[in-house]
Amino acid sequence: MSDPTPFELTLERIALIRRLVVAWNPAGMGAPIVHPDAPYGSANRDDDIVNVTGDDEGAEEEHRAMGDALAVFLRHAVLKPGRYQYHNPLAKLTSTALGDVFRDDETGETPEHITFAVTDAHLALIPRLQVRWDEQGDVPAIDPAQPYGADTQAASERLHREMQPALQIFLRYGDLAPGFFSKGAAGWEAV
Repeated sequence: MSDPTPFELTLERIALIRRLVVAWNPAGMGAPIVHPDAPYGSANRDDDIVNVTGDDEGAEEEHRAMGDALAVFLRHAVLKPGRYQYHNPLAKLTSTALGDVFRDDETGETPEHITFAVTDAHLALIPRLQVRWDEQGDVPAIDPAQPYGADTQAASERLHREMQPALQIFLRYGDLAPGFFSKGAAGWEAV
């Protein structure tokens, strides 16, 4: 049975979403994942959260809420297609089992600044991304087995791999106001 208490997407949670570092999980079909070593940009997850929320006691609770917050944001935020730039947070992180679609396989280097064109095709896939909690990394992730739900053939391989930068841009620049949401059979809806 689902929880009847609405989920509150607060300004602080939106600010945390904007800081999420998106990497590439090579498991299964591959899919975007929040970087477990630096989910909000630094190796000190709780301090990053406290810097946004101002709450020394609730960092773990806020971090766990990011799974639902991310799912709500992906479903309801809006972004116009276009060319966007962002500072690549993966440039300062050492390469791990996670990938970065811009990292050079030979040198291990990745650009510090990314310019990327988000298209209507990327934006059509974003609300379909299946958010789950990655227990091993203790971070929100997109399901690498079925990133877009039951329809796993929803994107070409090129378009699918481009979802890492498209999602990073969407989280930084997507527009959504705070509010209350409930999860039903059709997904997250505004209350």
